[in-house]
Amino acid sequence: MPFTIETARNIFPETLAAGAVPATVARFNQLSAEDQLALIWFAYLEMGKSITIAAPGAANMQFAENTLNEIRQMSFQEQSQVMCDLANRADTPICRTYAIWSANIKLGFWYKLGEWMDEGVVAPIPEGYELSANAAAVFQAICNLESGQQITVLRNAVVDMGFDTGKLGSYQTVAEPVVPPVIEAKRTTVSIDGTDNPTVLSYMDNMNANDFDSLIKLFTDDGALQPPFQRPIIGRNAVYKFFREDCQNLKLLPEKAVVEPADDGYTQIKVTGKVQTPWFGAAVGMNMAWRFLLNSENKIYFVAIDLLASPKELLNLAR
Repeated sequence: MPFTIETARNIFPETLAAGAVPATVARFNQLSAEDQLALIWFAYLEMGKSITIAAPGAANMQFAENTLNEIRQMSFQEQSQVMCDLANRADTPICRTYAIWSANIKLGFWYKLGEWMDEGVVAPIPEGYELSANAAAVFQAICNLESGQQITVLRNAVVDMGFDTGKLGSYQTVAEPVVPPVIEAKRTTVSIDGTDNPTVLSYMDNMNANDFDSLIKLFTDDGALQPPFQRPIIGRNAVYKFFREDCQNLKLLPEKAVVEPADDGYTQIKVTGKVQTPWFGAAVGMNMAWRFLLNSENKIYFVAIDLLASPKELLNLAR
């Protein structure tokens, strides 16, 4: 076999991913819990001027309802302590509960806390509070990012909070119900300048239709998917789980592609375009690349998804 997952990760090596995102998240993680919480609040207020954050659906919130109601009944001091515990990844019942929620439930949880802070139900940031010098520098770094990169930083910041799942032993992620696939009559199809490869087109169309059962059939049994800034997820079962928990209601808008042959009948295809998420809708399109490696049977052996460094990377398809 000419490729392993590790060597497959190196296809289209000139792709410039948004390295500022993990760098900014790393700087954020070095802040104190108090500064992290204040920065998230200030960042969402700043983003609210130009980006409308969508309200979470009932399906997202039902799993967090008991925890949110518990927090609502606490004193301001106790509420502040809970949020600091989450940022510090402390070993508490709430932090353990939070740790096993899917990313969307965690985002919905913080969205609701933000609403309650506005309403005075949850302890607000004290009036006149000023960020520390380090936190202010990270806040400015976030403000300097493109909108799609900003929301990725803030998403990763809250998703990584809570107790360390590596210390939980066996557990099952709590995720919102998977929405049914869009019926065939209402599906739309994409076209991509530079390729008519049926596997790549079906990947995009099935993702847009939430048809994860059809989507996973495009992969080899040992195929892998690499989300932005993460290690590859290997094997059909693991990739399928990722689709169901993290990829609902995405809108993929591929634009251009380049196709190149590889060893032993493999084909590598790089597609660039945008992705819209249910949290931010059509107002924010994240500049993305998909780097596909297809085997001789036109099955996906590997696909890497990259958040691009800048809009000009959408056109950077040359070797």
